[in-house]
Formats: sequence, structure tokens, C-alpha cells
Amino acid sequence: MVSSDQRRRKLAREKFERQQQRRSAARRKVKRRNVIMASTLAVVLAAGAAAYASAGLAGGTDDADRAAASPTKDPCGKPAKGSPSRKTWKKEPAMTVDTSASYAVKLGTTCGRIELKLDARKAPHTVNSFAFLARQGYFDHSKCHRLVDQGIYVLQCGDPAGTGKGSPGYTIPDENLKDPRIKGNVYPAGTVAMANRYDGKNDRTRDSGSSQFFLVYQDSQLPPNYTPFGTITGGMDVLRKIAEAGSTADPATDNTAPNATVVIDRATVTKS
Repeated sequence: MVSSDQRRRKLAREKFERQQQRRSAARRKVKRRNVIMASTLAVVLAAGAAAYASAGLAGGTDDADRAAASPTKDPCGKPAKGSPSRKTWKKEPAMTVDTSASYAVKLGTTCGRIELKLDARKAPHTVNSFAFLARQGYFDHSKCHRLVDQGIYVLQCGDPAGTGKGSPGYTIPDENLKDPRIKGNVYPAGTVAMANRYDGKNDRTRDSGSSQFFLVYQDSQLPPNYTPFGTITGGMDVLRKIAEAGSTADPATDNTAPNATVVIDRATVTKS
């Protein structure tokens, strides 16, 4: 006769085995999703969520999916006090950028400082908009909401909503798409580029960049549809630290959110 203790142990063992099976299946599901995200470039770098739905990636995630994610220790600090911006504007800011000048950006993040140099001569509208938003405090206290670490290697920031859906209310034209640095459709490590909603088919979805930008921390093959407007001059070690912590599929937004707490405490732009 089976004792009550034996029965409890048997049920517990069976429950554990079922959990392991679900977690194994969920890990395979997350891996497939990451591969899809890396190859479906309009989805990965879109500034909105509609592309996710069209690619079949929208939808919820069950507990097993969340259990499959095993975040490493967060390598970053706590965000500075403050709230993300809610400002919006009806149109692109007036052009005040000096195309003969150099613009330097300091992104003070919870993971360390990242420094950029912006190319106003090749991408005047993009640099003008970025500088305007930085001076308005638009990037301050905003999360970098997407990390792609398979297929392509980018950290995406610039959305105060932290969802990939946020926008300052206006769009800017694509620029510098024939930059000679983009050879063989490879955006080299150190590139700063603008995300957009271009779907790769309909020209009406071009010129749809706004505030979201991505930092390339390892050579990444992408179609030349994303405005390169600067280079990373400092903080590649910070980006590698963020990448090493990995990412987790976020069921609320369908982003692959960094496991690290990446928040831009303050963004500053200086002209020289």
C-alpha cells in the first residue's frame, strides 16, 4: 500500500517534471522568437508596435515563458530620481543646427557614460532633432527598451514610454542612407542610427524616424534603411556590459528588453 508521504513525493516529482518540460519548451520558443526578431529587421527597429503584429509576434506570454528567462545579476545602478518626459510637438523643430560644427553627446546612464559624436553635415535634420530633444530633457529618465543580441547587435533607446511605441509627435526625413561607412549593408560597431517605421515595401512608410535611435555594439548586417547620424566615441565597454547581461522577451510590449536596468539619467549635447 502506498503511504501518503510516498504519494506526495510522487506528485511533487511529477509536477517538477511537468514544469521542466514547460520551461524547456518555453526556452525553445524564446530562442525562435529572438531569431525571428533578428531577421525581421523592420520589426526589430520599428518605432511602433504595428510591425510586430504584421510579423505575427504580437500576443501574450504564459508563465512558462517568463520562467524560461534566467536574468543574470543586474550590472547597472539605480536610476536617478525623476520621471520620463511626456512632451510632444506638432511638427519637426526649426532647423538651427550648424552643419559646419561638431556636436558631442554625453548619455549619463545607470550603466555608465556613453559618448557620441553626431554628423550634422550628413544628417542635418536628424542631428537637429536629436539636439532639440536632448535640450528639452526628452531623453532624461527614459529606459533603453530593446536589446538585440542575436543576428544583429543593437541597443535601442529614445522612447520615454519605454515600450517602443513612444514618439515626440513628429517625424523626420531619412538621411545619409548611402553613407560609405555602410559597406555590404553592414552597420559597423560604433554606429549611431535612427530607428523608423519603414516596412521595406511601401515608400509611404519612409521618412518615419522620430526620437528612437539605436547603438550598434557589434558589426550588424542591416538593409541601408536607417539613417546613420553619428558614432560612439566612448562607452563601448558599457554597451558590452549591457549585452552580456542578455535580454528577456517582454510579454507586455513584445520587445526583447535588456536584463540590465538601462536608463538614460541625463542626455546633454554640446557644440564645438
